[in-house]
Amino acid sequence: MPVYEYWCHDCKTKFEMLRPLSQSGDGAACPRCSRLAQRAMSRFASFSKSEGGVTTPVGGSSCGGCSATSCSSCGG
Repeated sequence: MPVYEYWCHDCKTKFEMLRPLSQSGDGAACPRCSRLAQRAMSRFASFSKSEGGVTTPVGGSSCGGCSATSCSSCGG
């Protein structure tokens, strides 16, 4: 089962929940105030390091509009 992130607008709490894919669009009860929280957009990045010590974003560039395969060219 995937982990989904939720945001409660009432008490400003962000939390994660393990749920079946069939419930991915459903709201979830906030663990702090028990009100209905909406699913938040998850953001993450993944990097790998080569033997030479160069850090590269997995799957290509993580920079918007950048076509480089390494952040070393822009200092990112």
